[in-house]
Amino acid sequence: TLVMAWRGVINSVAQGLYADPYPTTAGDRLLLATQMEPTHARRMLPCWDEPAFRARFGLSVDLPAGLAAYSNMPIVKSEALAGGLWRTVFATTPKMPTYLLALVAGDLERIAGAVDGTPIGIVTTAGKQGSATYALEASKRLLHYYNDYFGTRYPLPKLDHIAMAGGFEGAMENWGAIVYNETALLVDPKSSPEKSRQRSFRVMAHEMAHQWFGNLVTMAWWDNLWLNEGFAQWMGTKATDRFNPQWHVWRWANEGTEWAMALDARKTTHPIQQPVTSESEASDAFDRITYQKGSAFLRMLETYLGEVPFRAGIRAYMARHQYSNTTSADLWAALSSASGKPVARIASEWTTQPGFPMIEVDARCDAGRRHITLRQEQFRLDTDEPSSERLWSVPIQIGVAGVRDGDFTLLQSRTATLVKGSCDDVLLVDPGNVGYYRVHYALRLFDALAEQLPKLPDGARFKLVADTSALFKANRVSLGGYFSLLLHLGAEPRLALWQQVLGDLTLFDRLSAEHPSRALVHRFAVRLIAPRFEQLGWDERVGESVEDRQLRAELAQALSYHDDATVINEGRTRFARFVADPSSLQPSRIASVVHIVGRHADQATYDSLKRLAERAVATEDKFRYYRALGDALDPALAAQTLQLARASEVPQIIRNEIVADVAESGHLDAAWAYAREQVDALLADMTLYAGNRYFGDVLETSASTAHADELEAFVTARLPGGALVNARRTGDEIRTRAKLKVRMLPELEAALSGR
Repeated sequence: TLVMAWRGVINSVAQGLYADPYPTTAGDRLLLATQMEPTHARRMLPCWDEPAFRARFGLSVDLPAGLAAYSNMPIVKSEALAGGLWRTVFATTPKMPTYLLALVAGDLERIAGAVDGTPIGIVTTAGKQGSATYALEASKRLLHYYNDYFGTRYPLPKLDHIAMAGGFEGAMENWGAIVYNETALLVDPKSSPEKSRQRSFRVMAHEMAHQWFGNLVTMAWWDNLWLNEGFAQWMGTKATDRFNPQWHVWRWANEGTEWAMALDARKTTHPIQQPVTSESEASDAFDRITYQKGSAFLRMLETYLGEVPFRAGIRAYMARHQYSNTTSADLWAALSSASGKPVARIASEWTTQPGFPMIEVDARCDAGRRHITLRQEQFRLDTDEPSSERLWSVPIQIGVAGVRDGDFTLLQSRTATLVKGSCDDVLLVDPGNVGYYRVHYALRLFDALAEQLPKLPDGARFKLVADTSALFKANRVSLGGYFSLLLHLGAEPRLALWQQVLGDLTLFDRLSAEHPSRALVHRFAVRLIAPRFEQLGWDERVGESVEDRQLRAELAQALSYHDDATVINEGRTRFARFVADPSSLQPSRIASVVHIVGRHADQATYDSLKRLAERAVATEDKFRYYRALGDALDPALAAQTLQLARASEVPQIIRNEIVADVAESGHLDAAWAYAREQVDALLADMTLYAGNRYFGDVLETSASTAHADELEAFVTARLPGGALVNARRTGDEIRTRAKLKVRMLPELEAALSGR
């Protein structure tokens, strides 16, 4: 037995044990909380702070009377101490890694429920219990679902979800005591839009999946982080879709997959399973490849193996390895045994080598039968040269337009030819958009699909548009061909597909800044968007779908971004009414109207938004108004917003985002200059390795090779060596975009003239 006594530091940022200030109507308050992942437990207590070392923890805490504390396990004893303190003693945990240890203490309240014999609580700061009901009911549904799916019941004696009002971002899956920023958990039944419910359910589904995949069974080392995060991302999406099919959450997931593919198509990408040799590398491993590519690969694999064999493999894996540590190989063995398919080979190629394939598709007819030729090569955005050194085992689903599903073939060679179907049907590859690959059709096949675009399944429409966009950026198809495809959108109903298109229009707008073609981009964007927005109108309608309400807001913002005067003026009118009477604006419209007036603000509007931000008590409201300030087009207002990056009254999460927000809104040079001038103060206000990405985020939208060079030189001179990896990734992205700009501008003018 080794006994130690020690003193630790209460940090001002979310690492180890930290203080988390937050506002209330009665003045500022303070929480104490912990954030241990990936390597911060060592900042609170002496320990072997690595995931393979599991231990039991017995925790007690002494607090002033009237305050409450929560940890991984239930309270077993509370006793009065001298001086008005109370000691809270928690039950001993099962064996678990240090990064899952949790403690939150302060002026807290809890609402409770139970499912399958497990007590569940939603913990909030005082006075916010009315916003906890939705999360409590969602947690009950999810816990019951996961108990069944994993075939192993939730193993701890209670599960708490704890809402933090201040500087903690996102959520953390501490075993039995999951911590969230309150914007990711709480839903005000009167003022929160449907988007808040969606985020709450989705984030809870992700973090609760971790209670099994990550907590009960833990990766042996951070090189297998994707086993935690990729699986939880996939499982959380699956569970959210199970209970909320009207949200079309797999389309959201496809949007995340697109982000991952954009990174994964460059030379600076990395495999899903990557070496980790330092704290800095462990922190940097939490990225799009780990989460989105890991999730997308699992979805593709589950679809290929079949839902029932896949779940049988997961149940066997969970039963065999509970309370222990694993590697990817253990999961592949369980899935292979359950499905009888070569999972190990397939998975190895997808998880240990970077990048992904492009599948070239051609076909010919012979005696009424279609002969389909498939060819794979690595897809790259940062070079026009063919890349053929890597191969993947690719599960490819082949169908036809008008039919929901197709049959799988496993492409394991460079090329393959198969005979399938009649030449009378329109060929469609990956109809459900579950494949982590691009599809490049021969021109006549593509033209036939483009004509059928509105009739294709949701996933197929998204994939055709997203792949065509990526193929243009890779110089494989013309910009004119992409714009022609977009004109087939018409009354497209899916929000995720519009978000894909709006993202491209924003990119074209940025690349054409200070070029004559920018006016053409705005004209085309308004022509494309306005008819759909006019169908929806400004106001909600009885019986309309959640997606229509959200799409209305997205399209209004997009029209204002492309300088549609009618939308901008209406947004200003509605904001003025909202300031006078907050009930005049429907919850689904508040964010879009605030964004519109924030982007086109004058000084008076800016000051009004700033007052709203300063007075807001709800974290959701405070974040919304401060972010609107970062949208301002006016350079003088942007300069004022940059100063908020060091303002103590602004929530820390927002302070850490403000400079990048100002850069993204069109003031990149000013934001970059501010970031370099204030580097020491900015770094002092963030967690240890957050700086690895911070300065790259400021320049992320640039298309200037000079900015890429400046970023890498700056990071080399001012940050630890581990930060250079991320700087080079951002630099590669910037240089790729700069090449696209040179190629695109002449093509843009030609493609849009007359449209």
